[in-house]
Amino acid sequence: MKQMLLDLMRMSRICRMVLATCLGSFILVIFYFQSMFQPVMRRNPFAAEGCCRKGSRNALQELYNPTQAEFSAAAVLHQARRDQVTDTCRAHSASSRKRQVLTPSDLKHLVVDEEHELIYCYVPKVACTNWKRVMMVLSGRGKYSDPMEILSNEAHVPSNLKTLNQYSIPDINHRLKSYLKFLFVREPFERLVSAYRNKFTLRYNASFHKRYGTKIVRRYRKNATTEALQSGADVKFQEFAEYLVDPGTQREAPLNEHWQTVYSLCHPCHIHYDLVGKYETLEEDANYVLKLAGVGDSLRFPSYAKSTRTTDQMAAMFFNNISSQQQGQLYQLYKLDFLMFNYSIPSYLKLQ
Repeated sequence: MKQMLLDLMRMSRICRMVLATCLGSFILVIFYFQSMFQPVMRRNPFAAEGCCRKGSRNALQELYNPTQAEFSAAAVLHQARRDQVTDTCRAHSASSRKRQVLTPSDLKHLVVDEEHELIYCYVPKVACTNWKRVMMVLSGRGKYSDPMEILSNEAHVPSNLKTLNQYSIPDINHRLKSYLKFLFVREPFERLVSAYRNKFTLRYNASFHKRYGTKIVRRYRKNATTEALQSGADVKFQEFAEYLVDPGTQREAPLNEHWQTVYSLCHPCHIHYDLVGKYETLEEDANYVLKLAGVGDSLRFPSYAKSTRTTDQMAAMFFNNISSQQQGQLYQLYKLDFLMFNYSIPSYLKLQ
């Protein structure tokens, strides 16, 4: 009987130890999920140990504690851009932070370069093809040397770049704290019109015509022809606008990444971006990132012809063809992008 009691007591201790271990592990997981995604808008980026490569300064150090005069001047500009994002997130916290915690699946747009300790959130229609090419060169360990030798379709193959959602939770947390995180933005309506022109007016985008065009024509065009219903190849901008502001569109699924808002793709109110580049100063800002990473002498951001770019004047032409009500609804849809990245309300809008 005594031996049986001793055995029972020993088993009880083991059970308590197992329970304590499980509880501790559970608390640790919760800690990682909550701590790694909380916004840290004004922090010392060097507080975490192990942020830098041995024997060298990384891009994050050069940004916040520049050693060169040209970096010091640019640092002031980018601090102002960070402050603009911070202030907007605080002023619109109810709409900009609908969720308190992100999950790894929200990080699929964040491309990681381990070699230079960079994280880039790509936004379609903001030079993301060329940025993906550059990231392939940076992270390819010598496999690529010239970004423009990489075909555009190759740059968009998911397996050619590693994204943050592929890491474990501790590794995600470490990289968010210690790598330089950047994104590039664009005037929201120029980006929107650029997406429309590319996806709905070019013949080679038949997949978009089938997936979205046929749906838009079916819903918003009266007396649509059989050909239009089958091909979806002639969507008008007015119909596209009606589709975007339709409450049912958002209920069905998130917007396609080409016309989704930047704050929904990159979560700037949850993730502290160290650098916000702009399409309007693309080459200057992009090459600044490369200089911070220590590769500015050997790698330049690709330049390309500006003749095909969607401009403010082009956007005005498209918006003049839609009602003032639709203009106002579209502005409300992209309002946070306008405010966060300091874009003024376009003069051509007729807001009620």
